[in-house]
Order: sequence, then structure tokens, then C-alpha cells
Amino acid sequence: MTAHAASNGVQVIGGDTSAAEAWRGVVSVLDESRLAHSVEWATIIRQAYGHRPIYLAADDATGGAGVLPAVIVRRPLLGTVVTSMPFLDGGGPCSSSEALSDALVARLMGEAVRAGAGSVELRCARRLNLDAQPAEHKVMLTLSLPSNADDLWGRLDRSVRNQIRKAERSGLTIESGGVEHLAPFYDTFAARMRDLGSPVHAAGFLRAVMGAFGSRARVVLVRKGRTTVGGLIAIAFKDTISVPWASCLKEYFALCPNMLLYWDTIRAACADGVREFDFGRSSRGSGTYRFKRQWGSAETPLFWYTIPVNGHRPPAATGGRAAECFAEVWRRLPLSLTRRLGPGIRRYLTQ
Repeated sequence: MTAHAASNGVQVIGGDTSAAEAWRGVVSVLDESRLAHSVEWATIIRQAYGHRPIYLAADDATGGAGVLPAVIVRRPLLGTVVTSMPFLDGGGPCSSSEALSDALVARLMGEAVRAGAGSVELRCARRLNLDAQPAEHKVMLTLSLPSNADDLWGRLDRSVRNQIRKAERSGLTIESGGVEHLAPFYDTFAARMRDLGSPVHAAGFLRAVMGAFGSRARVVLVRKGRTTVGGLIAIAFKDTISVPWASCLKEYFALCPNMLLYWDTIRAACADGVREFDFGRSSRGSGTYRFKRQWGSAETPLFWYTIPVNGHRPPAATGGRAAECFAEVWRRLPLSLTRRLGPGIRRYLTQ
């Protein structure tokens, strides 16, 4: 690995997965590190979608250290973007000092120029020393967990408890396991993504997740009899359980399967001694935001930067009428077609 001296004297090192254990060691001791900083994503994203990772590490004379994971995504028609991290809620620099973070971002900008990228995306849990305004409409929602799930049950709103009981009375059951549960989960996931007007991830992407994280990842299913009506993927990182993907079939919503699904996962996390449950990101005021807040979760602001490079104009904001039209058309397509076409589109959608 080659070291490059930054202007402030900090050594920035271009890393790869051959240094995975050293990367894990740094991430494990940094308080602000999140699931998105796990080195496993480099292998997952490259294996499933063919995008090239840029993993940067830095240290200084005081013994401080930092990391910045990113991925080069070369998109047809839209051009190349460097994202930290695509498909995930977080990313950005994670370090023991602002100087290290500044050096890591500066190096990443240089890598983006060399890659011919039009922009760099940084998804951070704090503001950076950048001459750019971040988007701040999204937040992370996390729930502190007691050691005894009964204590949490007593703190839940009555309406939440009633919905969980309704799911149990309706005959819904929970099964938790590994990759053997991935196929039935994917069936519900693909259907729900079509209903939301969003291209679904490739099944191979989720298989790569399960393979890379091993026993730290599990699939939780909610069933009505022998029919899988929903599920989620939970991943352990440090003292936190994160749920990056979850879905339930809309025709079963009246039975409250999401409530039982999340409650059982939270209850198991308490039993395992986990300290925090990470519901993931949501836009303030959205339906998913309200669902996550009802559990008593606290919100943490997110700062998403999009920085133009190589003389490009600032990228146009995503969303708007064009996105609405695409979603409306996607919802009308046959599920079999969206399952076939979705992964080829999703691999280039970094959010």
C-alpha cells in the first residue's frame, strides 16, 4: 500500500481489502463508526454489481486514525459518481480528528477527479468542513435497548402493543435464520418494491450480504400459516442491530405483520445484549418516519453532501415529477418483469 502525504502532514493511505483486518481494527475503536464503514461492503458491492471500491485510511503522529469508504459507480447516460456509501444510510469520513477527516475527503476528491467522476456523494452523521451545503431532510432513527425486553414493552405506546397483540391473535408467526430464508424474503421484498415504484436489488446482492457478514446477519420472516407475508434482514455491528431492508405484502397489512416482525427482532436483540436498534434512515414526516418513531426511537440528523468535481455543474436534485412518473409506470408493470429488469437499474441508483 502506498502512503500519500496531505498538505497538513497527515498520511493518507489508499487501502484495499488486503488490509481488511487492519481496517476492522480502526473501525472497531472509533465511536462514530457505523455499519456503512464495515470493510465487508467493498467485497459485497464489487461482487454483486461490479463497482470499484476506493477505501482510504489515515493516521497521524499522535496515534489518531480514520477511514473513508467509497465506491465508484459508472452510470450509463448519467455519468460517474463516487459515493460514500451507495445503497446504505451512512458513510463519509470516520476518524479521531477533524484534520484526519479533512485529509481523507481531500484525497477522495482527488480520486474522483482521476476517475472522471462528475460528483462526490458523502452521507455523514455530522457536518464537514466543506464549502457546500448538505441536504438535511433525512434522519437516522435509533432505539436504545434495555437488557430486559419486558422493560421496553412497558414503555411502548398502548397502540403499538395492541397492534403486536393483533398480529399474534391473527395467527402470524416468526421464523429467524440465515441464507436459507433469503428466497422467501426476496419474494415479498420484490413485490413490495414494485408496489412502491422502486427497482429491487438483485437477489445476488442480498446473498453477498449474507455471505460477507456470516453469523452477524440473519433473515427474519413473518408467516401466516405456510405463507411468507414479510421479512427483514438484520445485521449486527458493534453493539447495534441494523435493519437495512424490510418489507411486508400489502394485502396482509390489516394483520399488522410489520409490528410483530420488528417487535420479535427487537426482543431478540435485547436478549442478545444489544444496546441499540437502528431502524435506518427516513425523511422527516414520512410514513416510514412515523412507523419508526412510534417505537420510541430518537432521531439523529444526517448531512448528505453532493459535491461537483471536474468542472461539472452541481447535479440536479433527485426526485420531482420525472421520478414520480417513473414510479407510477413501474407500479403498473408485471411483477415478473420488475424482478427481471429491476436489478439492472438498481445497481446504478446509489440511494
